[in-house]
Amino acid sequence: MTENLSYEEAIARVTAPGEQFEIADLDIAGKKIRGFTNAPRSLREIFAAQRVRGDAIFLVYENERWSFAETLARIDSMAAALVDDFSVKSGDRVAIAMRNYPEWVVAFAAITSVGGIAVCMNAWWTAQEMAYGLRDSGTSLLIADAERLERAEATLAALDIRAIVVRSEQALRAGAVHWSDALKAGTAMPDVDVAPDQDATILFTSGTTGHPKGAVSTHRAITNSLTAFAARATVGALLAPPAAPHPFPTSFILVVPLFHVTGLVPVMLSCFAGGFKLVVMYKWDPERALELIEREQITTFVGVPTMSFDLLESPDFASRDTQSLLSVGGGGAPAPPELVQRIEKGFSRGRPGIGYGMTETNAFGPGNSGDNYLRKPRSTGRVMPPMEIIIADENGEEVPCGEVGEIYFGGPTLIRGYWNNPEATGETIVNGWLKSGDIGRIDDEGFIYVEDRAKDMVLRAGENIYPAEVEAAIYEHPAVHEAAVFGMPHLRLGEEVASAIVTKRGAALTPAELQTHLKGLIASFKVPTIIQVGSEALPRNASGKILKRTIRDQWVAALES
Repeated sequence: MTENLSYEEAIARVTAPGEQFEIADLDIAGKKIRGFTNAPRSLREIFAAQRVRGDAIFLVYENERWSFAETLARIDSMAAALVDDFSVKSGDRVAIAMRNYPEWVVAFAAITSVGGIAVCMNAWWTAQEMAYGLRDSGTSLLIADAERLERAEATLAALDIRAIVVRSEQALRAGAVHWSDALKAGTAMPDVDVAPDQDATILFTSGTTGHPKGAVSTHRAITNSLTAFAARATVGALLAPPAAPHPFPTSFILVVPLFHVTGLVPVMLSCFAGGFKLVVMYKWDPERALELIEREQITTFVGVPTMSFDLLESPDFASRDTQSLLSVGGGGAPAPPELVQRIEKGFSRGRPGIGYGMTETNAFGPGNSGDNYLRKPRSTGRVMPPMEIIIADENGEEVPCGEVGEIYFGGPTLIRGYWNNPEATGETIVNGWLKSGDIGRIDDEGFIYVEDRAKDMVLRAGENIYPAEVEAAIYEHPAVHEAAVFGMPHLRLGEEVASAIVTKRGAALTPAELQTHLKGLIASFKVPTIIQVGSEALPRNASGKILKRTIRDQWVAALES
């Protein structure tokens, strides 16, 4: 007979003293913070624990199939090379810049297993953006594919940064070696002690000043996030046990970049921690994704809502077998309620789901799925311990239930701050709470609703784009007098980047000319796709600030009329 547990009762049972997900006070940087007592001590421990899995398949990429044993042997070899040949020590920054190749996973595991800090660089970045990331992080070694190496070449030479190049046959400059030549085949993992509160990763988030910020996470923060995802799955199974055993073992398909916190933590690292198969896509393509879901019998799809929409809209959807899928969702952007319904009706077993996390929370946050998501499709769900969420006013004071304010996160999964940026750290982390920059509310059942973004940010298919950065690049064009950048609603992408331009007197400029100008300055996904060029001044308030919301509302109304 199935128990009818409440959400709170299920959490209490799973996190009780003596249980796998026991929660208690932890001493973190001299402060008492509630966290998981049984979370792995470091990422090194997570990787080492999988040696028992032997020949079980861990990673599938195109026609390559890597077992856990083969993957760990490569990790050991690269870790030995980092220590012996590249003199990587605890705290040294080693950057990764490449597509979602298997070598990305190996490089990350090797770096963090020897106490290095993995600097996860956005593979879409231009040469200018890569130069900033390498300089800001103080990187001593770059592991990259040929395309990213070419973009970074000048900076590597200027800063005397060595490089390891993957999947390339081209001749290399001095200071760079091929991956196959760097590996020390057959060597053991170096004996290095990695402490829980050592820095493990730097993931870059867009900065409002035009420069990205390097969000720094410790090993403890990441392992607590991974444990929290596993605990939430256990609570979910208690509340909604399957009617019959699922015939397919748990597996994930990686459809988002590994340099994003979603691809890194809840997908790749969760697969490593849980011993699950990970199927890696070369690039997003819905037809290829459907083929892989059928071929590899994928159970879990984690992407941005855009991707779920693409699957359902694909001409191949009806002919592909997707019955292995149990969960179809992800995060990075809100999903339209109609998409939630389409997922529920479109997949035979797959239920819709969404999570609300940030780079700064190591992706963990409230989650909504299944019946609750259908019942409350605009909610991102409920939070569970050890994470805490409050809604606060402009003074940081908690507001009553149901009232709107800024969403604050607390708990052991938070970043420790931003690299080389104490000012941004102080603005974001206040008295142990992380200010999300998002406006929301909590209803009487504890469900969280994200109503708006306090930050002036565009969220395009899960990519954070700050208008100030795009505007700065626009203003470099000699014909531009005024520019306002903002997001416009888009059915598939969530938002697309739009810009209203006022030209200088006597100057001429076409949208195509402006886009060509921008492509050399900012990543292509940041370039506006909706551009209106005029000669009349943009509306401003009494303090002289351009009224972007007014412009946006006028444009939306014009489209709807």
